[in-house]
Amino acid sequence: MSQTITIDPVTRLEGHGKITLKTNDQGEVSEAFFSVTQVRGFEKFTEGRPFYEMPGLMARICGICPVSHLLASAKACEAIMSVEIPPTAAKLRRALNMAQTIQSHALSFFYLASPDLLLGMDSDPAERNIFGVAKVNPELGRAGIGLRRFGQHIIELLGKKRIHPGWVVPGGVTEPLSAVKRDEILGLIPEAYANIHLALTWYKKIAERFRGEAESFANFRGAFLGMVSDDDGLEFTDGKLRLIDADGNVLLDNLEAAQFDDHFGEAVEPFSYMKFPYYKPLGYPDGAYRVGPLARLNIAKHAGTPLADAELKEFKQLANGPVLGSFYYHQARLIDILYGIEVVERIFTDPTILDTHVRATAGVNRLEGSGVAEAPRGTLMHHYKVDEKGQMLWANLVIATGQNNNAMNRGVLQAAQQYVKTDKLVDGMLNRVEAVIRTFDPCLSCSTHAFGQMPLIIELLAPDGTMLDEVRR
Repeated sequence: MSQTITIDPVTRLEGHGKITLKTNDQGEVSEAFFSVTQVRGFEKFTEGRPFYEMPGLMARICGICPVSHLLASAKACEAIMSVEIPPTAAKLRRALNMAQTIQSHALSFFYLASPDLLLGMDSDPAERNIFGVAKVNPELGRAGIGLRRFGQHIIELLGKKRIHPGWVVPGGVTEPLSAVKRDEILGLIPEAYANIHLALTWYKKIAERFRGEAESFANFRGAFLGMVSDDDGLEFTDGKLRLIDADGNVLLDNLEAAQFDDHFGEAVEPFSYMKFPYYKPLGYPDGAYRVGPLARLNIAKHAGTPLADAELKEFKQLANGPVLGSFYYHQARLIDILYGIEVVERIFTDPTILDTHVRATAGVNRLEGSGVAEAPRGTLMHHYKVDEKGQMLWANLVIATGQNNNAMNRGVLQAAQQYVKTDKLVDGMLNRVEAVIRTFDPCLSCSTHAFGQMPLIIELLAPDGTMLDEVRR
């Protein structure tokens, strides 16, 4: 007899989602859906606001990656203003972006994923958390907390607060860096290097235990999208976009933010408020692709910093071409952190970083603008339209987590068909299905932006639970 298995909520995620598994008469999983059940209306309720308020408003969309939204939003505004920001402002923004990537990746890897990796997928759920990690491996727990603190403290020093900083504005940043703050940041770097070295060493020792999960956690052929630098290296803030296929062939290159809509569309499904972006020439769903740490490492030919270059070279030996298994997002995330620490060190030892020219000013010179940045979870796109007075007429956000939406759904089905046996459900089976989602580190808070007809069900229940009426849209 067919069954429906629901995991609600999916735990150790940033946001709220549920997984629905459907089995056939033979007890085999035949369908799987990852549903994001909350909705936010930022694109709609910013209409009518002055465009220069957008970075500050968009930073409120998420407490985990507000810096990414600040940057993408400011860049979209600068496209409307037709200005180029001062070089030192660009460097400071890059440092802020890397600090956020470090703290966000530390949260994902140590707090949300490492309990599965250290304690095991089948371990006691009551122990499978950061406290369990700290109890079994205190050094690893301290390293995770230390790396997150490192990234957050840099954000606080530059942006004056750890969450929702407003320091990035259209045209640059609000104030230059002081020597005192620069020296304080440089003083934190040796400990950050020690912590990421410990984490990478530990991960490589235990990764082999998860060969089965690596084979079945969203491991399939598909395209990858991300930002690269002018010399094909890793880039998070001011590069161009590149799309490659599963064999590493370049499908798109040197793509500017303003060209994004020419090549990518967005589909909707009735079971989720999260959109499904796709590459238009391949259509939906064949044109679905992945973004984020795994995509970045697959797309870049080198990192651009010595230590991350060595790790990336080793990472690329995992496959003859792009690494397709999404389990390796975990390792890619640690390499991102290492790269970020090196970039932060490079920026704050640059003698021009104390320059006081950090903001350009202008009014409305175009009625439309787009901005792109690499958020911790992948490519983030903001696209705005304004009137002659600079009031917002329309906004569209293409969030990194949404761009992984199709891959997450495919991954849930793949893992469920591998591990879920409906004659006897045990926690470890269902935890593996959830763990597929954790490899992508989705941030559901900012990814739920309905496009087109919003699915909605309203049920009217009597006190005894009997359904009296139902409305569906």
